[in-house]
Amino acid sequence: MITLLNKANQLTKTLTTPLTPLLLLFTRIWVSIVFFKSGMVKYSSWDSTLYLFEYEYQVPLLPWQLAAYLGTAAELILPVFLVLGLLTRPMALALFAFNAIAVISYPLLWERGFYDHQLWGMMLLINVFWGAGLISIDQLIQKMTSNRHTVEELKS
Repeated sequence: MITLLNKANQLTKTLTTPLTPLLLLFTRIWVSIVFFKSGMVKYSSWDSTLYLFEYEYQVPLLPWQLAAYLGTAAELILPVFLVLGLLTRPMALALFAFNAIAVISYPLLWERGFYDHQLWGMMLLINVFWGAGLISIDQLIQKMTSNRHTVEELKS
């Protein structure tokens, strides 16, 4: 029985390991599209955005004007970093916190969009814990840094 479980586990690992970079890329792109579109809506209808932050959203600890600017900036900037796979872990963590604050600040999300926010939160946590993967600028920088250290070690 244990041998069968080990073989099944090894087969699953063999099949899924090459797909991991695609999963990490998929989660980054999916979440980025969602938040970037939301940021574009906020930016393109700025008067409505200000109204929502003043009267609907209940962002803790921040004045509503600052929350409007920071929230819109977060939705427009953080997704770009995620898609590129640049500083992925801190950007995913920041967007995860933003997502959590959105759920806390807007009670209507509990009725309509809570499950979407849970899905996006999980996708962001995947990138917080496992990084951006092979298809990312983070990986390119890591390779370049590693190669530079190898060359320096060979010279000395």
